Amino acid sequence: MSVSWGEIAKHSAEDACWIVLHDHVWDMTGFLDEHPGGKNIIMKYAGRNGTKAFQTIHPKDMTNALPKEAYIGEVDLASEMTTEQTKKPEAEEGPKLAPGEKPDIEACLNIWDLEAVAMSQTPKEAWDYLNSGGDDEITFRENHASFSRVWMRPRVLVDVHEIDTSCTMLGTPCKMPIYITATALGRLYHEDGEICLTRAAHQKGIVHMCPTLASCSMDEMVGAKSPGQTQWWQLYVNKDRNVTLDVIQKAERSGMQGLFITVDAPQLGRRERDMRNKTQQKAKVQDRQKDDVKGNEGVARAISSFIDPSLNWGDLPWFKKSTKMPIILKGVQCAEDALLAVEAGVDGIVCSNHGGRQIDTCRGGIEILAEVMTALKKRGVSKETFHVFVDGGIRRGTDIFKCVALGAVGCGMGRPFLYSIAAYGQEGAEKVVDLLTAELEMCMRLMGTANLKDIRPEHLILTDLSNHATHPVNSLAEANLREMLPILHARL
Repeated sequence: MSVSWGEIAKHSAEDACWIVLHDHVWDMTGFLDEHPGGKNIIMKYAGRNGTKAFQTIHPKDMTNALPKEAYIGEVDLASEMTTEQTKKPEAEEGPKLAPGEKPDIEACLNIWDLEAVAMSQTPKEAWDYLNSGGDDEITFRENHASFSRVWMRPRVLVDVHEIDTSCTMLGTPCKMPIYITATALGRLYHEDGEICLTRAAHQKGIVHMCPTLASCSMDEMVGAKSPGQTQWWQLYVNKDRNVTLDVIQKAERSGMQGLFITVDAPQLGRRERDMRNKTQQKAKVQDRQKDDVKGNEGVARAISSFIDPSLNWGDLPWFKKSTKMPIILKGVQCAEDALLAVEAGVDGIVCSNHGGRQIDTCRGGIEILAEVMTALKKRGVSKETFHVFVDGGIRRGTDIFKCVALGAVGCGMGRPFLYSIAAYGQEGAEKVVDLLTAELEMCMRLMGTANLKDIRPEHLILTDLSNHATHPVNSLAEANLREMLPILHARL
């Protein structure tokens, strides 16, 4: 059945809601109240094309989950859109620069420059989702601030003519001790989403950790990799263990060479910047009904309700029996849990606080790493057999140097790669690696270390690492107040 745009436009109400997804028409009327993200986002695209908003969050094959009776037919592409259908919905608007105003990528000298360009190219909702932290965002800021409390002790008169930044991570040779860590919803920032990151990782000789909550499907990410390329799989554990087992087995069949189980998210933190957008949407349409709470708690919570809060140490033997992939626990934040991971027989951990997005006032990844490595050394645990990674706040080559000096085998980076694809696509992601390579090589040369094995704890001064300064929160409180005032006025 072929459906004209004019006919589609007639179905833009809650009792008759049609949406176009990838040139096919779907009747979403019966699904409005069931949508995990709330019905408001669907209604924004009622009677029009919702493909762009849909594909940033869902894989294309997600429509297979819709009931067959919801399918109306194909769009008559020869028909003309109505005036209303040609307008950009509010959800797609954002603080974009005019064509030609974006600087050439060569003007970006560091990660912060890429972030600034990305902000100008990204809609507010997507930006707030990416940059939201837990509560007052103290840990969000601490992740990078903690690196500034680690000082360097350079050595001189060392032959550093040739610098080698190569390493091996979980058996994979890499050109740099960094990897692209799992970050959700890549298509919020570029139409190719995680595919961009997989391709960039191959070009630059690093590993991409593919996320459970990707915009792209596992098949799409695996299909984008090159022959011989290594991918890891990040796992959020589903309450239904059969579903979890299916995902693990599919990841292994697909050639994934590491299973990174997220263990720091039995419940997702309150990321108020992200949540605020949902509250504003509700107030703007004067919707006073208390519909599905999940739809008002931001993108993060809307897409993560399946995660199992009962996951515990007693479950690890089941995971070990379920796969031959190396198992890494992602989100360890203290020495005690690192030692329990050793006793549980897993292959390693990631020292991480989830990008500062969970409980606030937790320590930065570099500080966790220092404590963990001290405990592992005291216990006699070998770095060659128990692999310790770290993520959170890494923005400079000096940050990478400090992590390697403390004993990390690799450094995970998430937000910088999403900034980069928002700004320049795959080229931007490759630019991140180029910038960090240049910075790390310079740092190693000036520190008197020709290769990664030469980098040792003695190169660092850690005296001030655990001296936590009070982070100002007034600016965040003021920003929240400014955003909240229109909501309060709308409800009066």
